[in-house]
Amino acid sequence: MGRKTPGKRKSAGKKAKHPRQGQASGSSFVGASFERSQVLGSGTQTTKINVQAYAAVPTALNSLPGLPQEFTGREYELARILTMLDPASSSGAAVGSVAGLPGVGKTTLAHAVGHAALDKGWFTGVQLVNLRGYDPTPVPPEDALEALLRAVGVAAEHIPPTQGEREGLYRSQLDALAREGQRVLILADNASTSEQVLPLLPARHHAVLVTSRHALPGLGARLFNLHSLQPDAAVDLLRQRLEVANPDDERVADEPAAADELAALCGYLPLALQIAAALLADDPDQPLSERVRMLTDAGTRLGGLDDGERNLRAVFDECLTRLSHQEADLYRLLGLHPGPDISTLAAAALTGQPVDKITLLLRQLVRARLLTQNSQARDRWFMHDLLRVHAQEQARTSMDSGRAPRRRYEQARTRLTDYYVRHAQAADTHLQPPGEAVSTLFVGREEALAWFDAERENLLASIHTHARTRTASTLGFTLGRYLAWRRRLQDLVTVRAHALEACQALGDALNLAGAWNNLGLALGELNRYAEAHNAHQTSLDLYRQFGDTHGQASALSNLGIALRKLKRYAEAVDACQTALELFRQTGDIHGEAGAWNNLGNALGELERYAEAHDAHQTSLDLSQQIGDIHGQATAWNSLGNARGRLKRYAEAIDAWQSSLDLFRQVGDIYGQATAWNNLGNVLGELDRYAEAHDACQTSLDFSQQIGDIHGQATAWNNLGNVLGELERHAEAHDACQSSLDLFQQIGDTDGQATAWNGLGYALGELERYAEAHDACQAALDHFQQIGDTYGQASAWNNLGTACRGLGRQAEAISAGEKAAAMLTQHEDWARAGKAWAELATTLNAFGAEPSQVQEAWDQSATAFVRAGDDESAATSRANAEHTPDA
Repeated sequence: MGRKTPGKRKSAGKKAKHPRQGQASGSSFVGASFERSQVLGSGTQTTKINVQAYAAVPTALNSLPGLPQEFTGREYELARILTMLDPASSSGAAVGSVAGLPGVGKTTLAHAVGHAALDKGWFTGVQLVNLRGYDPTPVPPEDALEALLRAVGVAAEHIPPTQGEREGLYRSQLDALAREGQRVLILADNASTSEQVLPLLPARHHAVLVTSRHALPGLGARLFNLHSLQPDAAVDLLRQRLEVANPDDERVADEPAAADELAALCGYLPLALQIAAALLADDPDQPLSERVRMLTDAGTRLGGLDDGERNLRAVFDECLTRLSHQEADLYRLLGLHPGPDISTLAAAALTGQPVDKITLLLRQLVRARLLTQNSQARDRWFMHDLLRVHAQEQARTSMDSGRAPRRRYEQARTRLTDYYVRHAQAADTHLQPPGEAVSTLFVGREEALAWFDAERENLLASIHTHARTRTASTLGFTLGRYLAWRRRLQDLVTVRAHALEACQALGDALNLAGAWNNLGLALGELNRYAEAHNAHQTSLDLYRQFGDTHGQASALSNLGIALRKLKRYAEAVDACQTALELFRQTGDIHGEAGAWNNLGNALGELERYAEAHDAHQTSLDLSQQIGDIHGQATAWNSLGNARGRLKRYAEAIDAWQSSLDLFRQVGDIYGQATAWNNLGNVLGELDRYAEAHDACQTSLDFSQQIGDIHGQATAWNNLGNVLGELERHAEAHDACQSSLDLFQQIGDTDGQATAWNGLGYALGELERYAEAHDACQAALDHFQQIGDTYGQASAWNNLGTACRGLGRQAEAISAGEKAAAMLTQHEDWARAGKAWAELATTLNAFGAEPSQVQEAWDQSATAFVRAGDDESAATSRANAEHTPDA
């Protein structure tokens, strides 16, 4: 049907020279009722407007297009809008506006609202009008009013010619329906401006729900921002859409990981998901993983979301036509940004515009739903993933259009990169050791850390984008302290590797040794000790080649850490002692303090506890001398460990308290977690189990706060030990299982051995002896693999207990004897006393010679005496004396 010309509409108005009863004379139709007029059917009223039109009262208003079967994931949004439409909530007209980016499902949600509202009996009818606000020629208000008047029962010859007259008649008709107890919901779809919708708003009683890419503030409507689906709902949409095409299609169930990835590549955007599903339905033999591979390349992703009828790129292209030149230019420039979001300051650097001007342009893109402002951090902005891909395409197209545009875009990228490098270097100065100059770009450490936290992903993306360049090298060196501080250990390895690769590509021999040294530290943090050792050795060789004494000292100190972790303790001591001499030569007190601390740790592993204590004390003294608070905290923590091994428990507790106070002062959560963990262990040794439990729980909380998997695993294990001592064995089991799972996740063999051992003990206490046996055997195997004889002794002890529960006499006695002998050899008298007591219990349970039982109890008593535990020694003596027939 062709569009009516203004002349025809005008002549139609002239025919109304004989108004029916109640109609005003002349050209005014205010108050007219047209009680019997009818417009039947559904269809397109003009070339500009698609209207679902129905017979007048009562049944013709009750038709809505059916919802697609795959409509899902909008329960929350649906409930919010229905709350607004509830007639009990307001006596006036309810007006709502659903805003969101193209393809997010605004129209479908509006239809769902209509169905739900009708089902609740809140409306007698729903009228749909497509305002085509984003078409080249949007529907003018007078055409929308004409269609709605027809839909509510006004004959064509009674529709007046002007917009104002039509508004009056439209509202009069709605008032008439209201007086008859009827309530109508108007769904005004695809509005681009408030001016399109304002004439359609009823005065009272009825309701209007608008959909738009813009917020339309001029409406005064309640705004409902619609976002992409949640991941599970997006996958569900894929599944349901495929099942509509073929009920036997089980590809989503067969490839759940690929389905998750496909939904993510579609940005969880309903239109993109529907297109992907349509393409899959058209090719029923295509695995989801193949479709994923096709969409993985950002350069071709939008091209892969075109099913012949719907083209996502075309939808996004159309959005740009409605932007001003400056807004469209900013959109394309944002395509140069490598990270997931951008700050206002970074956007200003990118564009070379003042902050106030760029802020206005950013807000215009937000209004166009091409950008989102972070609700928590108001100076940060981000794009939907698919819009980012589109913006990147637009940027590449502009750069390819000529030499001048390319130069302009390259200059913009350089400004952005310089901004990130300059601010990262400035923030890093606040994390350096005391005595170094700090940048005035940040007022202190907390502000610098906050900037790093906000920009971390952007900085990492910049390194990837500028791989093998000076930018990658500079940022790779600069981010290290921050990432180590926040325990972003995988990121730390990544940036250190990029820095090394860049130095090699650039032939930067001066920084190559430092890059190897930094990479070694990062690898060590991930328990990749052999690789760490090789990296530090390479660094040391290069520093020697260049004659860099200070570099050699640093490499040797770090090499000592790797050697200690590889259980090459004597070599670790030698490396640290050499590092100390070189640090003294260069006058680096901070480096010397760190080397003393590393030396103390190595001496502790050799059970030279007094020497270890003195080394940590020296480290503390040097850190205090230069005012290094973080160094002092670290030294106090190590000093606590040394005092604990020397059985100077009260002093150890004081040391950890001092460590905690200082770690709090500098805001080091990882340090606090470590100190709490060590404190919990010693409190357990002192049988102060309630306090030990609280300390271990605090350590766990801190480790979870910063995402430190190794710290969490360690805390769970120690918590399991304490819970076992508190005879809360079911909880102890769960804690040890959590520890094991995490240690397995990060591939920590030492940690797995310890967790298996704790799990075996808990299972034994729960009388699940077969499982306990298997767990203890796994622990023993791991301890033997890493050469930990002390751990083997503990595992043998628990294995013996499990075998006793299983009635396996010979194995139980043999395991118990090995445990007691090994712990006695280690002079761990407290645990040796317990092991001898376990062996005595096992011998007695299997009816061994009384003299053997008595001997085991006597050995237990002797060990407890040497441990200073007189109460346990007395118990063992009493058991020896009461051994039958002894």
